Amino acid sequence: MMSRIRSKDTEPEKRVRALLHGMGYRFRLHRKDLPGHPDIVLPKYGTVVLVHGCFWHRHRGCKYTYNPKSSVEFWEQKFCQNVRRDKVTMRALRKLRWRIIVVWECELKDIHKLSAKLKKHLSLN
Repeated sequence: MMSRIRSKDTEPEKRVRALLHGMGYRFRLHRKDLPGHPDIVLPKYGTVVLVHGCFWHRHRGCKYTYNPKSSVEFWEQKFCQNVRRDKVTMRALRKLRWRIIVVWECELKDIHKLSAKLKKHLSLN
């Protein structure tokens, strides 16, 4: 079942890309020359957008961040690795002077609020 879980071109990622494109922003996808191959790269703004699933990346306080009841040890290890990798990736991107916007999957429920968040962060440039 895990083999069907995608790391690129997920539905949340496609929705964020469509939103950004509709707002007039142009971007690149999954640049291999950047740490962690960020989901969306806006070179003109020196910004990367990381689209995180609440379950996989452990969004604190989110109702979608639950722990499976079976294979508890496996899942704990998996989630810890994901969170650790996210921290390392963000540290490396910041070191290269990239600004980072993290979009959580649950934020897609309110497109207007997400749009305002993106506009705010991208207008800081």
